[in-house]
Amino acid sequence: MNIYLYMAFAWALALIAGKIVKKVKLPNVTGYLIMGLLAGPYCLGLIPADIVSQLSFLPEMALGFIAFSIGAEFKLSYLKKVGKAPIVIAFCEAIGAVLVVDLALILTGNDIAFSLSLGAIAAATAPAATLMVVRQYKAKGPVTDTLLAVVALDDAAALMCFGISVAAARAITSQGGGSFLSALAAPMFEIVFALVFGAVMGVIFRFLVKLYTGRGNRLAITIAMVFVCLGAADVAGFSDLLACMAMSAVFVNTSKESDMVFEQTDRMTPPIFMLFFFLSGADLDLRVLPSVGLVGVLYIIFRVVGKVLGALFGAKISKAEPVVQKYLGYALVPQAGVAIGLATTAMSVVPEHGKMIQTVVLCGTVIYELTGPVITKLALKKAGEI
Repeated sequence: MNIYLYMAFAWALALIAGKIVKKVKLPNVTGYLIMGLLAGPYCLGLIPADIVSQLSFLPEMALGFIAFSIGAEFKLSYLKKVGKAPIVIAFCEAIGAVLVVDLALILTGNDIAFSLSLGAIAAATAPAATLMVVRQYKAKGPVTDTLLAVVALDDAAALMCFGISVAAARAITSQGGGSFLSALAAPMFEIVFALVFGAVMGVIFRFLVKLYTGRGNRLAITIAMVFVCLGAADVAGFSDLLACMAMSAVFVNTSKESDMVFEQTDRMTPPIFMLFFFLSGADLDLRVLPSVGLVGVLYIIFRVVGKVLGALFGAKISKAEPVVQKYLGYALVPQAGVAIGLATTAMSVVPEHGKMIQTVVLCGTVIYELTGPVITKLALKKAGEI
């Protein structure tokens, strides 16, 4: 079989998985992940490792479109309606996860620099699974509205928390006198550069959509603009997610044609997202699970505790609705690509613990990606929004 047949086979299995999980009232995302896991190279081997590797560009492409969709939630009229709550909650849940994991690891006798490096990664949340659950069940209400804005802001909050924690860890391990400021400046520069670049792309996007009025042309422009953000981010080393979000946020607030463009994109992207989650499942290696030990258990449990408590605290101080205070934190469990990327960076800070950090994060990804969509669905259902 060649790569095209494997892609068709993957889509067929994902479609079958969607039908099966609907019978047991689970989100489609969970079905795609589990089917990918079963068919992948670490289980039945129906999809070989080299095919998963050849298709590695698809997850990045899917995340670009997911970020593009989430950026559309930053309409000024909508932000005025929800107020400051999403910003406060996003930073509180990110900081909450980092602090709770740090404390749990340090109090159980782990090295402080290692604890700070691993705890820094706890802030990251995967927006993809959350968005897919919201779309599948057509969830609507204050929790959903706030949730979409929070996961959009989470990437920026996670990068800031990671920068501060890694700077502290470097200072403890004494890797140069100016390491604290330089380590802190790097993620801040990355965030600002990504937002500025995305904003400029948003202005260009608006001009091109006005120039080309055909539906096919506008769809081609949309795909090309997302790819420009992804490619430039890869070359320059800034966050592609933030750039895509900033581009769509500027576009949705400046263009009268934005609704039509986003509707077209939403019709095109489901097959890409389906394959993205299937491949994410195929890439999950269950063999890492037994090797995580107590550190892994602490990370997996206390990250969720920190997210829930942080979201609750943020919702209370920003005077969000009681239903948001009660349920939002449980919808922030999924964790994937950004966390794995941060784990790779953390390996250079505490190289002696690098392998352990990577293993714990990979293990957490397996568990969070399989359970997160189900927990998100339950939270939204309890909130009365499904």
